[in-house]
Amino acid sequence: MKKLILLSLIFLSCNHITPGSTIPDKEIKRIEEIGLLDKGETIIRFYSESDDEAGNFFTEKRLASYWLDKHDPARSKASFAYYADIKAIDTFYNPGLTYCPYLKVTKKDGTTFKVCADGEKADVKAFFEEAMTRWKAGMLKHKSKDFSLARSPSCFGLKARYQ
Repeated sequence: MKKLILLSLIFLSCNHITPGSTIPDKEIKRIEEIGLLDKGETIIRFYSESDDEAGNFFTEKRLASYWLDKHDPARSKASFAYYADIKAIDTFYNPGLTYCPYLKVTKKDGTTFKVCADGEKADVKAFFEEAMTRWKAGMLKHKSKDFSLARSPSCFGLKARYQ
Protein backbone atom coordinates (compact mmCIF):
# COMPACT_ATOMS: atom_id res chain seq x y z
CA MET A 1 0.00 0.00 0.00
CA LYS A 2 2.82 2.43 0.87
CA LYS A 3 4.48 1.72 -2.48
CA LEU A 4 1.24 2.48 -4.31
CA ILE A 5 0.86 5.81 -2.52
CA LEU A 6 4.50 6.71 -3.18
CA LEU A 7 4.20 5.83 -6.87
CA SER A 8 0.99 7.87 -7.14
CA LEU A 9 2.66 10.89 -5.56
CA ILE A 10 5.65 10.62 -7.88
CA PHE A 11 3.40 10.32 -10.93
CA LEU A 12 1.20 13.24 -9.92
CA SER A 13 4.13 15.48 -8.98
CA CYS A 14 5.51 15.51 -12.53
CA ASN A 15 2.19 15.52 -14.35
CA HIS A 16 1.28 19.20 -14.30
CA ILE A 17 1.96 22.51 -16.00
CA THR A 18 4.73 24.56 -14.45
CA PRO A 19 6.29 27.96 -15.07
CA GLY A 20 9.53 27.73 -17.02
CA SER A 21 11.38 29.40 -14.15
CA THR A 22 10.90 26.25 -12.02
CA ILE A 23 12.58 23.85 -14.47
CA PRO A 24 15.87 22.49 -13.06
CA ASP A 25 19.07 23.62 -14.81
CA LYS A 26 19.81 19.98 -15.70
CA GLU A 27 16.55 19.80 -17.70
CA ILE A 28 17.21 23.17 -19.41
CA LYS A 29 20.65 21.92 -20.45
CA ARG A 30 19.11 18.71 -21.89
CA ILE A 31 16.56 20.75 -23.86
CA GLU A 32 19.37 22.96 -25.23
CA GLU A 33 21.42 19.87 -26.15
CA ILE A 34 18.60 18.39 -28.23
CA GLY A 35 18.24 21.69 -30.11
CA LEU A 36 14.91 22.91 -28.80
CA LEU A 37 16.16 25.92 -26.87
CA ASP A 38 18.73 28.59 -27.71
CA LYS A 39 21.00 30.14 -25.12
CA GLY A 40 19.12 33.06 -23.59
CA GLU A 41 15.71 31.75 -24.76
CA THR A 42 13.22 31.40 -21.90
CA ILE A 43 10.65 28.66 -21.41
CA ILE A 44 7.39 30.28 -20.35
CA ARG A 45 5.24 27.22 -19.57
CA PHE A 46 6.29 23.58 -19.40
CA TYR A 47 4.41 20.28 -19.15
CA SER A 48 5.80 16.80 -18.73
CA GLU A 49 4.40 13.39 -17.91
CA SER A 50 7.81 12.21 -16.72
CA ASP A 51 10.72 13.79 -14.95
CA ASP A 52 13.30 13.43 -17.67
CA GLU A 53 11.90 11.65 -20.70
CA ALA A 54 9.39 14.05 -22.19
CA GLY A 55 8.46 17.70 -22.31
CA ASN A 56 6.11 20.15 -23.98
CA PHE A 57 6.62 23.88 -23.78
CA PHE A 58 6.50 27.29 -25.38
CA THR A 59 8.94 30.18 -25.29
CA GLU A 60 8.87 33.74 -26.55
CA LYS A 61 9.62 32.43 -30.05
CA ARG A 62 8.56 28.78 -30.43
CA LEU A 63 6.38 25.81 -29.47
CA ALA A 64 8.18 22.52 -28.83
CA SER A 65 7.72 18.91 -27.78
CA TYR A 66 10.11 16.04 -27.14
CA TRP A 67 10.15 12.43 -26.02
CA LEU A 68 13.42 10.66 -25.24
CA ASP A 69 13.53 6.86 -25.30
CA LYS A 70 16.42 5.77 -23.06
CA HIS A 71 16.14 2.15 -24.19
CA ASP A 72 16.02 2.85 -27.93
CA PRO A 73 17.37 6.33 -28.80
CA ALA A 74 16.32 5.83 -32.44
CA ARG A 75 12.70 6.14 -31.25
CA SER A 76 13.35 9.50 -29.55
CA LYS A 77 11.51 12.42 -31.07
CA ALA A 78 11.85 16.21 -30.89
CA SER A 79 9.70 18.74 -32.73
CA PHE A 80 9.40 22.51 -32.72
CA ALA A 81 8.20 25.42 -34.79
CA TYR A 82 9.04 29.09 -34.60
CA TYR A 83 5.85 31.16 -34.46
CA ALA A 84 6.56 32.66 -37.89
CA ASP A 85 6.65 29.13 -39.38
CA ILE A 86 3.29 28.02 -37.99
CA LYS A 87 0.32 27.91 -40.34
CA ALA A 88 -2.34 26.79 -37.82
CA ILE A 89 -2.86 25.59 -34.27
CA ASP A 90 -5.86 23.43 -33.37
CA THR A 91 -6.85 22.79 -29.76
CA PHE A 92 -8.00 19.39 -28.51
CA TYR A 93 -9.28 19.77 -24.97
CA ASN A 94 -11.04 16.36 -24.85
CA PRO A 95 -9.12 13.99 -27.13
CA GLY A 96 -10.41 10.81 -25.47
CA LEU A 97 -9.63 8.70 -22.46
CA THR A 98 -6.16 7.60 -23.55
CA TYR A 99 -4.74 11.00 -24.51
CA CYS A 100 -4.17 14.23 -22.65
CA PRO A 101 -5.25 17.58 -24.13
CA TYR A 102 -2.98 18.90 -26.85
CA LEU A 103 -2.32 21.59 -29.43
CA LYS A 104 -1.93 20.28 -32.97
CA VAL A 105 0.68 22.52 -34.58
CA THR A 106 0.67 22.68 -38.38
CA LYS A 107 3.75 24.23 -39.90
CA LYS A 108 3.76 26.11 -43.21
CA ASP A 109 5.51 23.13 -44.82
CA GLY A 110 2.50 20.93 -43.92
CA THR A 111 4.17 18.90 -41.16
CA THR A 112 2.41 18.58 -37.80
CA PHE A 113 3.25 17.76 -34.21
CA LYS A 114 1.50 17.82 -30.84
CA VAL A 115 2.21 19.92 -27.77
CA CYS A 116 0.51 18.23 -24.82
CA ALA A 117 -0.59 19.77 -21.53
CA ASP A 118 -2.66 18.19 -18.80
CA GLY A 119 -3.75 19.09 -15.32
CA GLU A 120 -6.51 21.27 -13.93
CA LYS A 121 -8.88 22.42 -16.66
CA ALA A 122 -8.14 26.10 -15.96
CA ASP A 123 -4.37 25.48 -16.17
CA VAL A 124 -4.68 23.66 -19.51
CA LYS A 125 -6.87 26.44 -20.87
CA ALA A 126 -4.37 29.08 -19.71
CA PHE A 127 -1.46 27.12 -21.28
CA PHE A 128 -3.28 26.82 -24.62
CA GLU A 129 -4.50 30.43 -24.66
CA GLU A 130 -1.10 31.91 -23.82
CA ALA A 131 0.60 29.73 -26.45
CA MET A 132 -1.99 30.84 -29.04
CA THR A 133 -1.62 34.50 -28.04
CA ARG A 134 2.16 34.31 -28.40
CA TRP A 135 1.82 32.61 -31.79
CA LYS A 136 -0.59 35.30 -33.03
CA ALA A 137 1.68 38.06 -31.73
CA GLY A 138 4.64 36.38 -33.44
CA MET A 139 2.68 36.18 -36.71
CA LEU A 140 1.73 39.85 -36.50
CA LYS A 141 5.30 40.83 -35.74
CA HIS A 142 6.53 38.79 -38.70
CA LYS A 143 3.81 40.15 -41.01
CA SER A 144 4.47 43.74 -39.96
CA LYS A 145 8.12 43.29 -40.97
CA ASP A 146 7.00 41.91 -44.33
CA PHE A 147 4.44 44.70 -44.69
CA SER A 148 6.93 47.46 -43.92
CA LEU A 149 9.36 46.06 -46.49
CA ALA A 150 6.63 45.69 -49.10
CA ARG A 151 5.34 49.20 -48.50
CA SER A 152 8.66 51.00 -48.53
CA PRO A 153 8.61 54.08 -50.79
CA SER A 154 10.97 52.47 -53.31
CA CYS A 155 8.35 49.76 -53.95
CA PHE A 156 5.98 52.43 -55.30
CA GLY A 157 8.52 54.20 -57.47
CA LEU A 158 8.65 57.05 -54.93
CA LYS A 159 12.25 56.55 -53.94
CA ALA A 160 13.44 59.92 -55.26
CA ARG A 161 10.61 61.75 -53.52
CA TYR A 162 11.60 60.46 -50.06
CA GLN A 163 15.40 60.84 -50.39
